[in-house]
Amino acid sequence: MSVETTDTLVVGAGQAGVAMSEHLGQHGIAHIVLERDRIAERWRSGRWDSLVANGPAWHDRFPNMNYPECDGDAFPPKEQVADYFVEYARRIRAPIRTGVEVTRVTRLEGRAGFRVETSDGVIEARNVVAATGPFQKPVIPSIVPDEPGLMQIHSYDYRNPDQLPDGAVLVVGAGSSGAQIADELQRAGRKVYLSVGPHDRPPRMYRGRDFVWWLGVLGKWEMPTPTPGTEHVTIAVSGAYGGITIDFRRMAAEGMTLLGRAESYENGVLRVSDDLAANVAYGDANLKSVLDEADAYAARMGLDLPEDPEARRVYPEPDCVLNPISEINLSEAGITSIIWATGFALDYGWLQVDAFDEDGKPAHKRGVSKEPGVYFLGLPWLSRRGSSFIWGVWHDARYIADQIAIQHNYMDYHAQAVARPADA
Repeated sequence: MSVETTDTLVVGAGQAGVAMSEHLGQHGIAHIVLERDRIAERWRSGRWDSLVANGPAWHDRFPNMNYPECDGDAFPPKEQVADYFVEYARRIRAPIRTGVEVTRVTRLEGRAGFRVETSDGVIEARNVVAATGPFQKPVIPSIVPDEPGLMQIHSYDYRNPDQLPDGAVLVVGAGSSGAQIADELQRAGRKVYLSVGPHDRPPRMYRGRDFVWWLGVLGKWEMPTPTPGTEHVTIAVSGAYGGITIDFRRMAAEGMTLLGRAESYENGVLRVSDDLAANVAYGDANLKSVLDEADAYAARMGLDLPEDPEARRVYPEPDCVLNPISEINLSEAGITSIIWATGFALDYGWLQVDAFDEDGKPAHKRGVSKEPGVYFLGLPWLSRRGSSFIWGVWHDARYIADQIAIQHNYMDYHAQAVARPADA
């Protein structure tokens, strides 16, 4: 059987893979994009039904195309986001093959390039770009064992309130996913317990501008990658219901019970940390810091933006914060389901090359790995704070495509030098 060859093989056709294809195409670099499902599949089947983008349409997009039939200040629904990438791929004529899974990548022996084994045959490529993103393997902590009458799912598998059995719901994790799911369940009439860890809590809107605008003018999207071990920051933000600021005190005032971080479980009793008040205060401090910086920037730049005292409103301290719960009997509380909004782990088992550190994490600088010819794209903090966002991944893809093109130039010179007569 003949082996297909290409210059660059891109694995994944989500936002990262589509962006990568655009920039490779602009450089005239032959490439193939392989996707095991459909284009932007995670937006369709890896999210709950009511999810909308966490940023407004004017911002959460690629620079060269707006969302069709969507107001710039609106938050597009998940299906519309997926359709956006399908249309974008069509416009740039991206060479995407769907329904093809990459099963193994190894370095070729004695020559440059890689052997890529797929469900549709073998491809040899000079470069491989892993554009599979950060949402690869849902993580559920081993705290609560399987219990009769208790449904446990990851937020990745949550779709809507009707999916869950009757009864109260415990949501563990209060980042964007956990906070939005808990809010939706409470609005649906469920009794909700929400386990809240440390988090950032930016304002959705302040003085007439969305927080993504404030982070942009304040230079916070360009914050460089933190030191190892400090990259992850849980951000509680929502585009639901037209865009709202997540406020855990407000949610408690409306009937939600807040808990500290889940710690252990025994004989039907969940024990939680005593860190709830500190975690809520941490989020408050983050919100206040953004408001203060925004005010200072507006004054310095002479911006005529309306005052917004409501953004600094502090709800009364709820009883669940003043008198935190240290343990809760799930059965007595009527809890019949747990949703673990506890993030994802990376899974590069298919990429069998020397591109990882001693902990198995991608070893790279701005997506350029220590294995020549292997690149990573779509990861949080790949080059800056905005790297895992739609607009940020587009800029990271451009940088990686530039690096691939630069390596082409060096190898072209090498080929010409080898072919040059010795006495030339």
